[in-house]
Amino acid sequence: MYRLIKALSFVCILLFADFAEAQVCTGNFGQPLINQTFGQGNNTDNWYGPLAQYAPGATTFTTFMGPPGPNPSALAPNQSGLVKTPATPGNPYPIYWQPHADHTGDTNGLMLLIDGIATKTVFFEQKMDDLCPNTLLRLSIWVLNTNSATANAQPPNMILKVIDPNGNLLGNASTGNVTADGRWHQYTLDFSNGNNSTVTLQLINDTQTNSGNDFALDDITVQACGPAITPYFNLNNSSLNMCEGNTNSFTVNANILPEYTNPVYQWQENKGNGWVDITGLTTKQATINFSNQPAGTYQYRLITAINGNIDKVNCRAVSDPITVTVNPLPVARAENFGPFCNGSTIQLFASGGTSYLWSGPNGYNSTAQNPTIINATKAMEGEYTVQVTANGCTSPASIQVLVHDPIIITTNIQTATICEGKSIQLAASGGTEYLWQPATGLSDPQSPDPVASPTETTTYTVRVTNNGCSETAQITVHVNKNAKADAGVDQKIVNGQKITLNGKVSDDVTYLWTPSDYLDDPTKLNPVASPPHDITYTLQATSNLGCSSSSDEVNITVYPKVVIPNTFSPNGDNVNDTWNIPATASFHNPVVKIMNRYGNLVYQSTGPYKPWDGKMNGKDLPPAVYYYSVYLNEDFQTYTGWLMLVR
Repeated sequence: MYRLIKALSFVCILLFADFAEAQVCTGNFGQPLINQTFGQGNNTDNWYGPLAQYAPGATTFTTFMGPPGPNPSALAPNQSGLVKTPATPGNPYPIYWQPHADHTGDTNGLMLLIDGIATKTVFFEQKMDDLCPNTLLRLSIWVLNTNSATANAQPPNMILKVIDPNGNLLGNASTGNVTADGRWHQYTLDFSNGNNSTVTLQLINDTQTNSGNDFALDDITVQACGPAITPYFNLNNSSLNMCEGNTNSFTVNANILPEYTNPVYQWQENKGNGWVDITGLTTKQATINFSNQPAGTYQYRLITAINGNIDKVNCRAVSDPITVTVNPLPVARAENFGPFCNGSTIQLFASGGTSYLWSGPNGYNSTAQNPTIINATKAMEGEYTVQVTANGCTSPASIQVLVHDPIIITTNIQTATICEGKSIQLAASGGTEYLWQPATGLSDPQSPDPVASPTETTTYTVRVTNNGCSETAQITVHVNKNAKADAGVDQKIVNGQKITLNGKVSDDVTYLWTPSDYLDDPTKLNPVASPPHDITYTLQATSNLGCSSSSDEVNITVYPKVVIPNTFSPNGDNVNDTWNIPATASFHNPVVKIMNRYGNLVYQSTGPYKPWDGKMNGKDLPPAVYYYSVYLNEDFQTYTGWLMLVR
């Protein structure tokens, strides 16, 4: 018997499904006549109720668990409740009650959470009133399987059923198994309400178990099939963009398929406060006066119905809106940071838009937002205007550009020549501030007329400033060097030797050595000198450019010729009785040493030389060959050799 009943039920479902599918909408389904969203929650509560407060017209035949909700925080079979998410705090079965927002993604939007049972019963009804008779309607519901896929629980399955006030069936359809994929699923049923203005939606549980069968409902809507209305503006546009200050009107029209029999029309406008009929606009094509509207968004739609039904909300077709956007005029700004200096770069700035068009003196134009104009001249002075555009709307802004007169610098000289050690007055005019560079040799580098005393030829650059603008000029001061003489370092020679003087002078001078004694040519810079005695030579240099002369001296020390005898006879005959070296008298601290053939020191004289008398410690030394070393000073090498003592 159970199998027979189940088979008959299946056949009935197929028949009703075929009935529903036979209802074909030749236009389209318009705005929802009924929209059951189950209301809005808040940021604190978890459970909400009663149901009638949040879902007018809805009735649940389950046990409704209003606030504060079930304890523990989960539903038992055949219980329901309004929640923001199936995963309510404290839920002991998280694998069965997954977190999810309502169908629209609103974290505070409510849904009806249901724990289904195995018995095929009506668990939910939604009454729908004020429908237009003899209308093809579409019922839509959204269903969420609240279990996770890992729970492997029996999915919910339900039948959508619509009845008239007498309980007669108007249409039904099965959802089939609602997949546990964490997504909302939409199910629809198309039906005709016949002569009924009131119908009732019934949701029937069709899952044969209590295990699993957990789901949520949201956004139950009913839409009427009516003509497909495609409104448009003139030129077949679906939207218009205008600017503040617009003085034009526009035409609205619509394509309608199929038309109602004996149709009437009404255009509506929404300026942000809801839809309002536009007085007098009751034709399919109409002209809307739209001059000087403030910035904002304006929507227009067409309503059509059979004559006599235009005021019945559920008996008319409503188009989607078409939009007019009035864009504000951009707040155009133009500026610069002048005045500008002659030859500098003029920088203009603009803001307030997305594109820019500049114009100015001498036919100037630019599309840059912040254009630059190089090499500013007085001719570039004047008013510059920029057209600033944003969202197709344009506003102008203007700015004055000032260019200072060029600075004209006057200097007292451009070039001058001075002798080394002398000074010269520099002077510049044409501004209010001055800066000379380099500062080397200047009395005051910030003075308009400093005194310059350079030691080398120098080009001075003066920066002259007036009204923040600067120009430069140059003065070159050539420095002629004073005559410089360098006679070289003092030198020493032995009598009879020659030496070349190492004279040096600066450029462009005349020179002469004095005295000319013992010089081969006193007019040569490096003459050869052969003095027989000590002498001082002076190199005199005279500038050929009229600058100072100079002189320098060099001392030549002439040592006597060193002669060392190799024999003497200290026998008391007053002839060659001592060993004497006459040249030692010209040296301050000569050191003379005499050794015997064994290397023993037998005589030494340190300081003024004392001739050797052939004795050692007052006793005569025997005739023999002796060996000497003679040190005169650092200019001479030590003399060594032998001598013969004869008796």
